Amino acid sequence: MALAPDIQQKVTAWLTPAYDADTQAAIRAQLDAGQDEALTDAFYRTLEFGTGGLRGVMGPGSNRMNRYTLGTATQGLCNYLLLSFPGQEIKVAIAHDSRNNSPEFARIAAGIFSANGITAYLFESLRPTPELSFAIRQLGCQSGCVITASHNPREYNGYKVYWNDGAQVVSPHDRNITEEVNRITDIGEVKFAADESRIHLIGHDLDEQYFAEVVQLSIDPAAIQRQHDLKIVYTPLHGSGVMLVPGALQRFGFDNVHLVEAQATPDGNFPTVQSPNPEEKSAMQMALDLAQSLDADIVLATDPDADRVGLGVKNEKGEWVLLNGNQTAALLTNYILSARARAGQLRPNDFIVYTIVTSDVVGDIARQYNVKSYNTLTGFKYIAGLIRDLAGEENYLCGGEESYGYLIGDFVRDKDAVSACALAAEMAAVAKDQGRTLYEELAQMYARYGLYQEDLISLTKKGQRGAEEIQEMMAGLRANPPAAVAGQPVVEVRDFQTGKIHDRRTGTETPTGLEASNVLQFILEDGSKISARPSGTEPKIKFYFSVRQPLKSVVDFELAQRLAKEKIQAIIDDMQLK
Repeated sequence: MALAPDIQQKVTAWLTPAYDADTQAAIRAQLDAGQDEALTDAFYRTLEFGTGGLRGVMGPGSNRMNRYTLGTATQGLCNYLLLSFPGQEIKVAIAHDSRNNSPEFARIAAGIFSANGITAYLFESLRPTPELSFAIRQLGCQSGCVITASHNPREYNGYKVYWNDGAQVVSPHDRNITEEVNRITDIGEVKFAADESRIHLIGHDLDEQYFAEVVQLSIDPAAIQRQHDLKIVYTPLHGSGVMLVPGALQRFGFDNVHLVEAQATPDGNFPTVQSPNPEEKSAMQMALDLAQSLDADIVLATDPDADRVGLGVKNEKGEWVLLNGNQTAALLTNYILSARARAGQLRPNDFIVYTIVTSDVVGDIARQYNVKSYNTLTGFKYIAGLIRDLAGEENYLCGGEESYGYLIGDFVRDKDAVSACALAAEMAAVAKDQGRTLYEELAQMYARYGLYQEDLISLTKKGQRGAEEIQEMMAGLRANPPAAVAGQPVVEVRDFQTGKIHDRRTGTETPTGLEASNVLQFILEDGSKISARPSGTEPKIKFYFSVRQPLKSVVDFELAQRLAKEKIQAIIDDMQLK
């Protein structure tokens, strides 16, 4: 295929001295090799500064993650900060994970901030994303950023932007920053020449301040003291979690932690996994194998920027099974509320939060303990927004989402796998102290509230045509929502883009009460829930499924699981998702 004229124009612009020699050479090599399709994908659009920042495949091109797209985003952020805080000393914090180019990108960002007269606090080496959120508030910064692509495959990198409350930017700041970024039409507008006097390295001292807050989250230190030798297997999956998770576990009182050594060294090539994602069993296999050989009590894994955590537990047959994100969110919520109730620590103004695609059992648990629960859109920036808005009136305990992200306590304002690992280990220690495993805790929880089973299908649609297909799928579901799925009538359609909930039984419409978001939900007559949501950070459209199955006794736990999974499969088959 030949390059379209607009693509050719962009390619030509990147072959000028405004761009470095290595970038030009890489583009020329693709031209010489006739890689028109690859060049089209690299230049057909500008990598969008979305609601939280950038994320994309690394390489040369306007639709790639590189020093120029990063630089444009950072300069746009600088411009907005200077407009937002006139006459003030502006400070930002910058962190990065273990991905290839992450240290260089972090240094470039620090240089651009400094060149704009902004003080930059740069972590001396890789650190988890939650510590970046903590640093912003601890250092009195107006903003911050972290270089990470979270759990994406190795070819990706990204840039997440935070505001002065330590949370990812939300409206109106996200839109306003995007507008400032889009106003930059010439790479010459980006101030790459660093002012080293404005760049300050941070590290160990801030780690200790963060640890001091994490330790305060412990609810039952006496049980940990009795179970200090709980056998824990932990893998950072070659990421930044190795910097803090072992230290947090040690400070909680655990002294029998086993690292998966082959995955303990930070490495952006992630050599032992296809994708460094604790949601995937293949990524967890080394940890599970080590746990089997050690007869461990719990497996913990974090993604490269240590904001997501995966858990492995033993079933009654001694087999290792992985909990999904909904199960972990429910178990953590159940533990935190029950342990606080036993300790007399629950307050009338306590609240918890979970997202609209997270298991409704979380809300059931909160009601059991008379704790208020809130539902938000997908994304921890919405949970953080509630914490900010309710500060001084209500007391945040914990929150979670199905995609393996949890936040306990409010000193961080983004999902935090470090504190989640510590509380998960405490949860396992308390269960063991009472003669039970976490698997038995899970079964007992569902016997109390009914079995909720969830699943997720992510359809990847890459490139320009893929983005169009995702839009077409959502438009089709809006225009022609299903009347029934797997023999169950659709009784309610929730459209979070229009903000309306349509009850088909009564014909009435009510507001969702949440801000607009491109999400559709279909509620079936038996209470099953189907959600459709294009990813905001990846070329994917995600379908979430949730069903509820009666469970009267832990004896029937596995049978109820099988029946619930069959329900979900029937829904998937009927919807013909591909």
